[in-house]
Amino acid sequence: MSKERITQGTWSDWWAYVALRCLICGVQSVSLETCDRWCHLLAKLLADWIPLRRRVTDENLQLVYGPLSGGHRSLLRRKMWHHLLLMVCEIAHAPRKVHRTNWREHFYMPDKAQVFRLMMERATVLVTGHLGNFEIAGHVVGLLGTPTTSMARPLDNPYIHRYVTEFRSMSGQHLLPKEGSATAVQELLESGGCLGLLADQFAGGKGVWVEFFGHPTSCHKALALFVLSAHAPMVVHYNRRLDRPLRFEMGITGLADPRLLHAEHVPQYLQSVVDLTEWYNARLEEAIRAAPEQYWWLHRRWREVPAHQLKRLHARKQRRQEASS
Repeated sequence: MSKERITQGTWSDWWAYVALRCLICGVQSVSLETCDRWCHLLAKLLADWIPLRRRVTDENLQLVYGPLSGGHRSLLRRKMWHHLLLMVCEIAHAPRKVHRTNWREHFYMPDKAQVFRLMMERATVLVTGHLGNFEIAGHVVGLLGTPTTSMARPLDNPYIHRYVTEFRSMSGQHLLPKEGSATAVQELLESGGCLGLLADQFAGGKGVWVEFFGHPTSCHKALALFVLSAHAPMVVHYNRRLDRPLRFEMGITGLADPRLLHAEHVPQYLQSVVDLTEWYNARLEEAIRAAPEQYWWLHRRWREVPAHQLKRLHARKQRRQEASS
């Protein structure tokens, strides 16, 4: 996206922004309980009557869970859409409802002491996926005095981009563009900052190919490189909704500390970029399996695999089997 595109949009961009602001105002004018009821109704329409991203969603569900009955697929689609719609409502309500004085009413953090001590002492890379309400996670972490820097692609609509950026920055979160930010990230980690990344985005043919839910996919090399080059620990975390809207469990499924590279027995997952990429994808799987209805099954995580990458994956699997036998 060019700088001109970011600062000046078209009339259609403007009207889309106005429509979004009107929608947000409508959501904020009613209770979250009412929003939840409307989300259930809209989710049923999107899951069963409006074929929005249905083919991709069904293909992903079948890839991960195998053949499912029509009713089971419909149920998973409906729960996923309910989660996505409710996520938007929670984001709209969060600035008014979640504060430094009452965050405990909304968040249960079983690993709070361990993670926040790490973030305050050292540079840290926080990794998550399109699971739960990851936007609210960044907001509350900033509220607690440990704001993160995240990388995100600028939205095509410049007005909506500025609006979303204002929300993300409200509690101190800083944003960097996905392209051309390597130097800024290096400086951030050298200064002891915290970097937050979404780790389940398809990286194309030049990425690191590993298995995710038993099927090959491409991951960005930068995540593992940031950790290994800066000797910054990687924390794989999640923010899973519990029994009601705006009530979450924020926990971790894994911690990889490059300081162990100097230990007598270095863990396998720290020995290369590929090993670390495999490790954090396995930790993401753990979090998704605990709440599959809160994962974005509608995005294209798996795509066509180049033949030479299939050969590499097969050879790697064979070497591991031989080493373990």
